[in-house]
Amino acid sequence: MVEDKTFGGRLFSIVNFTLLAVIALVTVLPFLHVVAGSFTTSAEMAMKKFILVPTIWSFDAYTFIFSTDTIFRAMAVSTGITLFGTLFSMFTTALMAYGLSRRDLDGRKAIMFLVVFTMLFSGGLIPTFLVVREMGLIDTYAALIIPSAISAFNLIILKNFFQNIPEGLEESAKIDGCNDFGILFRIVLPLSMPAIATISLFYAVTYWNTYLSAILYLDDSAKWPIQVLLRQIVVLASGLDYSSDLDAAVPPPDQTVKMAVIVVATLPILLVYPFLQKHFAKGAMLGSIKG
Repeated sequence: MVEDKTFGGRLFSIVNFTLLAVIALVTVLPFLHVVAGSFTTSAEMAMKKFILVPTIWSFDAYTFIFSTDTIFRAMAVSTGITLFGTLFSMFTTALMAYGLSRRDLDGRKAIMFLVVFTMLFSGGLIPTFLVVREMGLIDTYAALIIPSAISAFNLIILKNFFQNIPEGLEESAKIDGCNDFGILFRIVLPLSMPAIATISLFYAVTYWNTYLSAILYLDDSAKWPIQVLLRQIVVLASGLDYSSDLDAAVPPPDQTVKMAVIVVATLPILLVYPFLQKHFAKGAMLGSIKG
């Protein structure tokens, strides 16, 4: 790209850079405040409304949160639900999206109408609970995965992405003896990595933040994911309840523990972004067209 050395071009670059920098600060500063607040004392947190660098560093909030093995069990549960849920959702979504992307599929428009219909209307909380109960999924991790396995929004995005792949590639694969599954897994999915990575991240964030369905369907507190457990910690820190799973000898540091809760719940899924970021900027057809 040729750099514009005119006065107007330079002015535009300066304004554009300044505006983006301000937006970046507005986005990052609240999170930095939360991180700093989790490492400060309750007294400083009560005195100051906004903290970027703690005057006195304290790990009391994290000591309180990690005072029991329960937090590690909940982290393992959430990690398992996120991994298996994302894999299952991507597998089922890719199969359905590939089928709907074929223009010669009988009943394609009727199926798409039903998919879009679910985005506008749903059965509701109670009917969904009754279905899950009748399927025998109560108090199982499957209740957190199967009912939300396919997102209509993600399905439509992936279907439209598949439709942009040249039909000539698939016809060539059929001539070479590939069936539909071979075309999907050997041709379509490798060319769709930007879309796969993005939608996988959407699913992973959804499963990691599982909260309401866990409260509805899981009776055993030992099966709680991290979001539900952290909610219990916040309630305890607020003095509204007490859970015997936490160490009574470690006093709850009130506001700072809420900040630490946000960090603990956000950091693991935030670490996934750098590994998927490179796929966002890549063109899906770059290799296939040049190849």
